[in-house]
Amino acid sequence: MNLLASRIVRKTTKIRPRRLRWPLAVAGGIALIAVAVVVLALVTGGGTPAGPRALTADEANRLAITRFRNYQAGGRAVTITVPSAEGGLAITASIDYRAKIGYGVVRGAGRDTSSDGLIEWTASTVLVDPLTDAPATAPATPPAADWFSRPLQSAGSALDSSLAIALSLGDDRPDNAELLPQNGATWVGADQVDGHAVDVMTGPGARAETGTTGNVRYWIGADGTMYRVRANLASETEPVIIDFDTHTFVAVQPVPGFTPTR
Repeated sequence: MNLLASRIVRKTTKIRPRRLRWPLAVAGGIALIAVAVVVLALVTGGGTPAGPRALTADEANRLAITRFRNYQAGGRAVTITVPSAEGGLAITASIDYRAKIGYGVVRGAGRDTSSDGLIEWTASTVLVDPLTDAPATAPATPPAADWFSRPLQSAGSALDSSLAIALSLGDDRPDNAELLPQNGATWVGADQVDGHAVDVMTGPGARAETGTTGNVRYWIGADGTMYRVRANLASETEPVIIDFDTHTFVAVQPVPGFTPTR
């Protein structure tokens, strides 16, 4: 049995927030100040303070709605980079954040192809179809045969933890923006993801992985759209990284004969 077979993996109406969520005297002085201003701009990127710092009200609001944005979208295309001492795994998938189910292709990264194949998962179950020559993207309709099914492990598996975290990044209502700063959320810095200007923020903790508060970073756009998430895992020294919109989203269909349960 290959590695996957042995180790393999939450509506839109009126929304209720979730609880938990100089003046100078001489010309020489002027010159010195001018130099200092230029240096400061170069170091801080035009005067933007370096993080971490407390969230502004706008940042807290965007962080509060970012999971809800995924739910509103119905589904998102994701690439999940799973760390592993034996060599990582890369999962190219689509996640339906309303039906709570993900489906895609898993490939070894820096390792052999023994873990390659199709994968489908829910919060409780992982199905894998091992393939010696896995496609770049999963077929729109999952094949009917050769699937192995097992419970998703709640601890001890980097793969299962990564799948669970990715699936938890959508919710049917926003978090409470007033509670986020009290729970450790902070602004870390500004960044760019595939041409999108984003703010990097910490928290809330990954709901699928205990002990991650403050260890989860969200790359969030001006409208609250989530573009990247990085979360530390208890079982690994490197984090799992989840990138969004890396390819075209395809509606997720359950494996024939499999009835997803939330």
